[in-house]
Amino acid sequence: MKATKIPNTDSISEPATFWDTHDLTDFEDELEDVHEMVFEHSPDETVTIHLPAEEVEAVKRMAQAKGIGHAALIRKWVIEKLQSV
Repeated sequence: MKATKIPNTDSISEPATFWDTHDLTDFEDELEDVHEMVFEHSPDETVTIHLPAEEVEAVKRMAQAKGIGHAALIRKWVIEKLQSV
């Protein structure tokens, strides 16, 4: 007879410690079968652009001054341009 149960907690460390000292196969009667899998398709698409190193550095400096990543700044510029057309 087992004296322990799988911990039910929001903690990260407690289950980690538990599974360091236990084997999943000892708890098969406590596990649930999961049959439903959901995959969401993202309509976003990645675009690669090639720029000279000095232009990339200039964009990075501008983005840093605004407190955002350089890719986010480039995306913002593209969206602004598309909205102005």
